[in-house]
Amino acid sequence: MHISRRDFLRLFSLSVGSFLLPWKALGVEAEEEPPFLGRVTEIYLWIREAPHPRAAALRLLWRDQVIRLQGATISEEDDQAYNRVWYQVEGGGYVYSGAVQPVWLRLNAPQLDLPRNGLPAEVTVPYTDAHAEASSAAPIRYRLYYATVHWVREAVQGIDGRVWYRIADDTEKTPYYAPAEHLRILSAADVAPLSPEVPEAEKWIQVSLSQQLLIAWEGQQPVFAARIASGLRSRWGNWETPRGAFALYYKRPSHHMQGGNRATGYDLPGVPWVMYFTENGVSLHGTYWHNDFGRPRSHGCINLSPQAARWLYRWSWPHVPLTRELIYNTDRKGTRLVIEE
Repeated sequence: MHISRRDFLRLFSLSVGSFLLPWKALGVEAEEEPPFLGRVTEIYLWIREAPHPRAAALRLLWRDQVIRLQGATISEEDDQAYNRVWYQVEGGGYVYSGAVQPVWLRLNAPQLDLPRNGLPAEVTVPYTDAHAEASSAAPIRYRLYYATVHWVREAVQGIDGRVWYRIADDTEKTPYYAPAEHLRILSAADVAPLSPEVPEAEKWIQVSLSQQLLIAWEGQQPVFAARIASGLRSRWGNWETPRGAFALYYKRPSHHMQGGNRATGYDLPGVPWVMYFTENGVSLHGTYWHNDFGRPRSHGCINLSPQAARWLYRWSWPHVPLTRELIYNTDRKGTRLVIEE
């Protein structure tokens, strides 16, 4: 079954659902309608002749390589796979969707008048490098990826005249700087509550681990659904997502997540739309390091696409105002979450 480009873009907007390519190498200018792109999230990825893992390999892609996407196709030859979606690549061939983050390239006018405590901002390009100082010649601290969210404290002018944002990391003590045109300062509308007329007691979230599916309910009416990636049990350790009834009591628009050991370690700045439900840090959150929803692969958290996580963040209780970095609901009366096998 082939999905048209129009349907592909509609579905992405609803559910999402060489090593370093300069933006001009993609033929993109700031005033143009941005193309639909994909960023490779795995160490390497083959473009294949047909939408199937055993089809002939055409070209090899590497992590963070950015490619143009023309549409999506459901693989008919792999009907037992949990994810049968493949992206069609401009120039010919197909790539497995689970290894490609759908991204856009949108440049932004720098916002100079930031409040004293700053505001959250999301990355709107496939990736941008954050430096130790407001200069592209300064050492790179982190690579910031599309749809990640970071707390911007102020706008500063670099020695080259370029405007940079000073980012306050919630884990690192020293700030770092990213080009202002690559981040969009969020507005109150971006975090405005969804369905505020519905009593909070009627909102609840159901997660099925066997189906790797999340459903948001308003009473007996389902209003939202998304594929997830829950905790994994492997030879490296047991990170299964806990079962039971919980409440979303601690929320923040962004968190720098770090943990693990040499074999399983991770260092992920700007994880977006985090909703904690256990004391030891298990949460629902947006995910940018893979697009492989439908099977367990996390360290216990419930991975969602950034777009799905933002929807839940806005819809659920407690509400976090734009000017707050986090909110902790001490009476634990946040939106109810039921996790079942």
